[in-house]
Parts: sequence; structure tokens; C-alpha cells
Amino acid sequence: MHRPAESLPDSSPTPGLTRTIATIVTGNGFVAYDFTVYSFSAVLIGQLFFPSANPAASLLLSLATFGAGFVMRPLGALWIGRLSDQRGRKAGMSVALMLMTVGTWMMACLPTYASIGFAAPLLMVVARLLQGFAAGGEIGPASASLMESVPYHRRCFMVSWRGASQGAAALVAALVGAATVALLSPAALKEWGWRVPFFIGGLIGPVGWLLRRQMLEAVPATPRERLSAQLVREHARPLVLGVLMMAAPSVSIYVTVFYMPAYLVGTLHRAATLSLLTACSSGLVILIVTPLVGRLADRRASRKTLQYAALAIAIGGAWPAFWWLTRGVSDLATLGIITVYVAFAVNNAGAGSVLMMEAFPQHRRAAALAVIYSLGVVLFGGFSPFIVSWLIHVSANAMMPAWYLMAANGLSLGALYLFPERLAGASDGSVPAGTAHR
Repeated sequence: MHRPAESLPDSSPTPGLTRTIATIVTGNGFVAYDFTVYSFSAVLIGQLFFPSANPAASLLLSLATFGAGFVMRPLGALWIGRLSDQRGRKAGMSVALMLMTVGTWMMACLPTYASIGFAAPLLMVVARLLQGFAAGGEIGPASASLMESVPYHRRCFMVSWRGASQGAAALVAALVGAATVALLSPAALKEWGWRVPFFIGGLIGPVGWLLRRQMLEAVPATPRERLSAQLVREHARPLVLGVLMMAAPSVSIYVTVFYMPAYLVGTLHRAATLSLLTACSSGLVILIVTPLVGRLADRRASRKTLQYAALAIAIGGAWPAFWWLTRGVSDLATLGIITVYVAFAVNNAGAGSVLMMEAFPQHRRAAALAVIYSLGVVLFGGFSPFIVSWLIHVSANAMMPAWYLMAANGLSLGALYLFPERLAGASDGSVPAGTAHR
């Protein structure tokens, strides 16, 4: 069902909106880049900061430190999200970017275990906790600020740029990681080269912070109650359903983008260069497709229409996609299969986030989305690579990623059906009784 012709959106951003998009996307992409780039240096960080006679133990400790960032996300979501609802979106985003910058510079400059002993891994954990706290608080105010800067019929397109920036971050992180490996010797990489991606991120941070300080607030701050428990008590249903809706995008991006290189090399025994190409192509397709889907979503009467279609395709396409991958198709076919699947499975950042935010009043919107996103990533996304690897190990079945993706998308499909949808024309941020769509 289309909107009437007169209400079709003109999605061409004005200069002011273009500046808003650029400001928010630069900062959000930086946060996503810094949180992601750690994975490219996990092996060397394990050797340098968590030395052990057993290399596997060093890597596990390094990955455990990576996981510590996910644990901090819900706390950052609550604190920074509440700050954004009370003092304005700009204040919350500026704090998130500042904390991420501090954590990134710590990683770039920390002496190793050989220099300062036990303090080195301790400080690395602190840096990772700061990054996780910042990443958890970034999503809510960034998405709310984008949504509140445009009329109802342009919200999905605007918010989609936050999701697109994560695709750009994955692409840049993959390219920077590949460049350092290709240009430096193993000795140079271990001595100082692994720090280069963090230095690059550290230089971007202050630029994003200055841009955000100059932003104009689309909506004035509205100080309200300070008890986070009130958010849960009064909005338990959309919060729970929102977290369940995060199963599909979280599992999809962590399995098809971040875990896929390891799956191709370790399970399917494909070339390492192919794994790099898939990471780059996946990031690129997320960057391009997400805003296009957001624009299409604005032309529909319901925020749910395209999400239903995308989830159905993701469920139906998972098994055929991995069936072909496990049959040893060519490198070009492998790249094409993964890219096409990612295009359908990881494209709903616009409509999905807008649907969630519209279920909450304005003064709780940033905190609500930040909590939903952070808990969803912790519960479903962050542990997906580990769970899928374990399932493959215990079952000796290389098709396990497909079944896991189908289960996650099915769970989100059910939650989407139950999630309340605010109709166009309803008071902003509320869900009038009897108007919820399914």
C-alpha cells in the first residue's frame, strides 16, 4: 500500500540536512570503526598484552577483552541515552564520541606487557570498557537526532544513514587492516604496525567531536524523571519486542560480515584474499543499499512492509546461499552469493529503528533505542561467531550458519508482527490505543 501521491517524500537532503547527516554519520562511523578494528589486531594484541606459553590462551584472553566491550554497552546505553533525553542529543553524542576517542588513543599508545607488566593488560581492558560504554550510548541519540530533523515521511531515509555508516566503517576497517598487513613486514607489524588503525581512528575522533559541537538541536532538551526503572516499567512490551527484533540484524551482520572471513578460511578452506574481499563487499553493499531501502520505506503506509519482505527473503535465502558456498563454488560466485545475501539481510536500519523510536515518547526515545540496540547486540550479535563456530565443531556440519540465521530472522519476524506501530498523524512519540498495526 502506497501513500497518496501528494505525500510522497522528496528525499533529496537540503544543505542543512546534508550537514546534519555528515556530522552524525562521521561520528557514528568512527565509533563503529574503532569498535570493529580491534578484531583485526586480536592475535597480535593477545601476544603483546596477554602473553602465554599457549598461543591459544593469549588469543582467548584478547577475545575476552573484545567481549568486555559488549558487556558495557547496555550501561552506556542507559547513561548516555538518558543524558541525551535530558540535555539534548548533541550532549549525548559528544560524550559518546569523546569516550570512544579516549579509549582508542589508549589502545594506540599503551606500552605492552614486556614494558610495564600486568598494568598493560589491565589498561587494555579499561580502554575496551570505555569503547563499549561509548558504543552503547551512541546509537540512541544519533538515530533520534536524525529522525527528529525531518518530517514523518522522510524519517526512514534519514535514520538509514546511521546504518549505512556502519557499513562504511566495516569497509574502512577491512581496508586499513589489509593495507597494514600488505605493506609491513611481520616484524614491523608486531612492533608498531598494529597500532596504525587505532591512530587513524584517534585522528578522526576530534574532527567528529568538533562537528558535533557545532550542530543545531532539532528538538530542545526536555528534562524529565531520572529513574531508568520508569522506562522499563511503562514501556516493557516495546522494549522486550524491540530487543527480540534485534536478533535478525545483529546475527546477520556478525555472521555474514564479521564472522564470514573466518568461516571461509577455517571451515571452507578458501583463500584469505577472498575473505578480505567479502568483508569489503559486504561493507560497501550495506553503505549503498541501506539508504535506498530507507527511501523506499518512507513511501509505504506502514514501517513494517519492507521489513516483512526482507526478513522473509533472509529466511528463505539462508539455506540456498550456504548450500552453494559449501559446494565449493568459484571465488566470484562466492563473493556474489555473500554480497547479495547481505544486501537483503542487513538493510533495515532505517525502517526498523524508526519503528522502534516512534513507539516511545520523545523524552525517552534515545535511551529506549540505545537500550534495545545494546541488549540486542549483547544477547544475539556479539556471541554469534562463537556460537556458530561451536555448533559447527560439535555437529561437523558447515551449514550451521544458515540454520542460525534462519532462527534469528524467524524470531525477529514474530517480534515485528507483535510490535506496536504508530500511525502517521498520531501525536509524536506515542502509540494511541487501538492504532497498532501488525
